[in-house]
Amino acid sequence: MHRIAISIALVFPAVAAAATTHIEAYYTGEVLYNANGGLRTGSAYLDDAGLTVETAFDSATGSAAGTFFVYFLYNNGTTFSPDFVGDIQGISNIDAIEALRIYEFWYEQPLADTVSLRFGLYDLNSEFDSIETPGLFVNSSHGIGADFAQSGVNGPSIFPVTSLAARLSWNVGGGNTLRYALLDGVPGDPDHPSRTAIKLGGDDGGLHVLEYNHQFPSGMRAGLGTWLYTADFAVIDADNPSAGPSRDDGNNGAYGFVELPVYSSATSGARIDAFLRYGIADDTFNTLDSYLGAGVVATGLLPGRADDKLGFALARASLGSPARQALAADGTATESFELNLELTYSAQVSDWLRLQPNIQYVINPGADPSLDDALVIGFRFEMSTSPKAISHEWP
Repeated sequence: MHRIAISIALVFPAVAAAATTHIEAYYTGEVLYNANGGLRTGSAYLDDAGLTVETAFDSATGSAAGTFFVYFLYNNGTTFSPDFVGDIQGISNIDAIEALRIYEFWYEQPLADTVSLRFGLYDLNSEFDSIETPGLFVNSSHGIGADFAQSGVNGPSIFPVTSLAARLSWNVGGGNTLRYALLDGVPGDPDHPSRTAIKLGGDDGGLHVLEYNHQFPSGMRAGLGTWLYTADFAVIDADNPSAGPSRDDGNNGAYGFVELPVYSSATSGARIDAFLRYGIADDTFNTLDSYLGAGVVATGLLPGRADDKLGFALARASLGSPARQALAADGTATESFELNLELTYSAQVSDWLRLQPNIQYVINPGADPSLDDALVIGFRFEMSTSPKAISHEWP
């Protein structure tokens, strides 16, 4: 993504030395057409616009003194998956209700050379369960696994609604990084989903997330993460439906991933990268008990198209036995899984424009046996501002 950057240097005597501000903006538009299967055929236009402002302060010694970050987000409110496909995982990662909101607003302070603390409205997926290679794909499960994304009363703190959080990051050394975050258990206000809201207390509880990453010299990266809610959740129980839902604590899950370079050419610059992710969620509380994602991305295959990417990926979300049994007791039949297959090509047409045709095939959409497999054809474009820097110093 190409962005506009405005750098401003401020000099104060005997206090902080300077501050550098970067402003970035983008607009993403997407046309999706469900050609067959799912709930019904038809098309929709989705969009996503963002503006970020990041100000990094430097101390008089030249070391980092802290960073403020704010992210404004807009979505047009057109939804696709619930209207046309009925899938669980989300055909598009920009599918959201209409809202103009403050998406992130945090301050980060270095506590030592290798340790930092971040506090404020925070996108959990910006650092946790975040893998670079599958970032090409449109399906939501390749941003954050469906096992984790389904959790919580209003989801975890991810797109499009975030919550108040405190994140601690420690660069252990030797390619090792350890991160921990404590977040409000219910992002935003579920009763007013389009608002930017911070509501603490009540029965919200908290969400603990811990992730370990290792960067290998070969370029391979691997990570392990785990999460736990402190609040009580309704137990999925098909054995005693007349007793009403009971509640218990311990809603948790874990995930692991690896991404690695598979091939690279020193002459043409072409390369191929692959990824694999697997996650589980406690099926006592969650409809999905596991998720598997995998894919491969080839970059620069065509001469003169060094930034173009071709990718194929799969995303498989599996229903837990308690959820299937409870639905069966209610007279609803289910399949055991939903599988999404995605083929996409990203063309960097210019510094400010990227085009991305996309095909997705959904097997067992919504794990609903009454729905035929769906074929979705999409076209996405992304416009971003050209890089620009302005610097100024006061005497």
